[in-house]
This record gives sequence, structure tokens and C-alpha cells, in this order.
Amino acid sequence: MKHVVCYSGGHSSALVAAEVVRRVGTAQVVLLNHDIHPAVEHEDIKRFKREVATYLGLPITYASHAQWDTMDQFDVVRAAQAFKVGTGTALCSHRLKTQPFEEWLKGNAPPGEAVIYYGFDAQETARIQRRSSILAQMGYRSEYPLAHWERTIHSTREIGVEPPMTYAQFKHANCVGCLKAGRQHWYVVYCTRPDLWEKAKATEEVIGYSIIKGAYLDELEEKFSLMRRAGVEPTEHLHANTFWAQVGERLRAPVEEEMKADAKPCECVT
Repeated sequence: MKHVVCYSGGHSSALVAAEVVRRVGTAQVVLLNHDIHPAVEHEDIKRFKREVATYLGLPITYASHAQWDTMDQFDVVRAAQAFKVGTGTALCSHRLKTQPFEEWLKGNAPPGEAVIYYGFDAQETARIQRRSSILAQMGYRSEYPLAHWERTIHSTREIGVEPPMTYAQFKHANCVGCLKAGRQHWYVVYCTRPDLWEKAKATEEVIGYSIIKGAYLDELEEKFSLMRRAGVEPTEHLHANTFWAQVGERLRAPVEEEMKADAKPCECVT
């Protein structure tokens, strides 16, 4: 039986890797990662992945898009001329993560021969139910150590590995310029990565559809500029309602639309 850890490069997935190795050893554990273009996956995330894997004594197994090193999420959706496919599945996540993941499973860990591990915690019951249901339909058992196991580690600092510096502003170690994220995330991008902001605007123009429901990025620039001049901190660490309430106070303007738009979080999971 293989124990496949969905090793995203985020802090939670690293903790899961440590918990799994401590419980079952290293012999059948796979740290499965999808390498992402360095323009949108920070080098410090890549450093973090390597250091945790080295500590655990395991290689990183990559199941990546064939052109991961030349195409970021904007290039992928431009090539497909769409942001979403089917019933609304984000095309970037499907092409860069889900499809390579499923292809790797098919060739290396058929149903009945693997347990798949995720870094969802006890507060993420809806995500656990959804993911476990999807994998069960594919014939796989899934486990969620941070939610269901007695914990033996709560920070990678306990094993001498600093979490990625990107957590200073972002909540997750996902792509910067996430095409499933809301206005708060994109305000951080506007302030910190003008190169990606411009590429995202150009991508909207090419595809003819907006990344954020209800607004094109160029329509948000004036407000984001006012927010920056008013000293609104570019961060994801405030709850969306709190963040936008502070924006409303600083700008003396209504923010109900932003609160509603940011109610659903980004859910890249593989």
C-alpha cells in the first residue's frame, strides 16, 4: 500500500507529510508535488518543499504539467481561451494540478493500492467531505491527519524548517495571481506584483471574460489605488469581512459588494 501525500508546498501539507512518516515510516510514502512556474510559485516555497523532504529522508515526486517551467496559469488559460471548463471547474487548476495528479495515480498507484493524504484541518469539514467523496468515486481511500489524528507536530519550526516567507501576506502557498481567488487576494497582487497584475489584465482582454465575478481588473484599479494611498495593508490574513470593513472606514465608502464577492475562499487542493 502506497501512502501518497499531496505535498503542495504549503505548511499544512508539510505537517501531514511528517505525521504520515512518523506513523508508517518512509518505505511506501510518496511526496507528490506539482511544480509550478517560478514566476508564480515563490522560490521560498520551493526551498521549503526541499528542506522538509530532506528532513524526512524522502525525494519529491513530481506530477507536473508538461510545460510547467514555461507556462504559468495565465499562459495555460490563454492557450485554452477560457478560465473555466465544464460545470465551472477552474481550468488552470485542472491542467496544472488535477490532470497530472490523476495521470500519475493511474500509472503508479491504482485504486486499492494507495491511501491519499491531504492537509485539511478540523475546521474544513466541507472540503474533507467533498474531497473524500470524489476520491471514493475513483476507488481511493483518503485520510486527513490534521483533522482526525492525534497531532505530533504543529509547526515545521519544530523540525528546524522555516515556513515560506510568502505567508507574511498570503494565507496559502498557492499561485500568486490565483484565478479562483477574490478581490482581497487581487489587491495584494496589485500592490506587490504589478507584473502579474498587468499579465492578468491582458489575459482578461484576450479571453474576453473577467477573472473576478462581476468586475474586470482594470475596473478595480482606481479603488485599489485609493486603498493603497489610504494605507490599507495588502494582506490575506484578515477575514474578508474585517478587511473590507476596514477599507470602508478608510475610504468612507460602501463595501458590501466586495464582502459578498470574497465570501467563498480559493480551494486549490492538489
